[in-house]
Amino acid sequence: MTILIEQIENGAQAEEQKTLTITNDLVLDGGFAVPKEASNDGFLAPEINAFGHSFRDYDAESQRQKTVEEFYRLNHIHQTYDFVKRKREEYGKLDKIEMSIWECCELLNDVIDESDPDLDEPQIEHLLQTAEAIRKDYPDEDWLHLTGLIHDLGKVLLHPSFGGLPQWAVVGDTHPLGCAFDESIVHHKYFEGNPDYHNPAYNTKCGIYSEGCGLDNVMITWGHDDYMYLVAKENKTTLPPAALFIIRYHSFYPLHRCGAYTHLMNEQDKESMKWLKIFKY
Repeated sequence: MTILIEQIENGAQAEEQKTLTITNDLVLDGGFAVPKEASNDGFLAPEINAFGHSFRDYDAESQRQKTVEEFYRLNHIHQTYDFVKRKREEYGKLDKIEMSIWECCELLNDVIDESDPDLDEPQIEHLLQTAEAIRKDYPDEDWLHLTGLIHDLGKVLLHPSFGGLPQWAVVGDTHPLGCAFDESIVHHKYFEGNPDYHNPAYNTKCGIYSEGCGLDNVMITWGHDDYMYLVAKENKTTLPPAALFIIRYHSFYPLHRCGAYTHLMNEQDKESMKWLKIFKY
């Protein structure tokens, strides 16, 4: 294919157009060459992130790799069953501050998610982009548009008004506590520093749970997902159950990407999972 690039020389007003030919059906996206995979509307879906690597590649050498790995080291050491239980009790009171949805969005203007190897932009941009992309693909599912807008609002936990929690207690992939840490969890090696790792009661496939108990009955690592889930639930949201499922489990990558922990799901979870798959993929 052929791309026209405008180039200004020595600050002159005149612009010179140069032609760049790229072979193998590649296009330039964000400064990188990516395979051309056009959807029906001609949208080009990149296969690499803004740092030139595959999405969610936690081993790739990049300017964020060390930051991301250090984040997960702290996350895996400190996210214990007892820690999450305390945080759910503390934040379940919903007594921190009261504000509108848009005010919460604006609080995220300066928040960068240190756990994400792909994004290096303020979270408010991510929220708006997510909501707009869903609106375009599913124009009749207004509840899903709203879910896209608010799904990461729990990251306000990083703000002093909400306790100013450290990144490892707010963002990152999530997983259950109270049962064995599945090997699919990113940077699994750091769990050796977690007290729960050495607790026999938590070291079996089901741990303290039973098969089919339902994810609502499972303790999930504390962070923005679980907090926003509590906020919506305790405020008697009119959003459907699938929306709450998306909010609480959209960072639960071991489940919806790797198929881990499905033995804990009940029938309602399995039904809601269909919408989570749409939301994430």
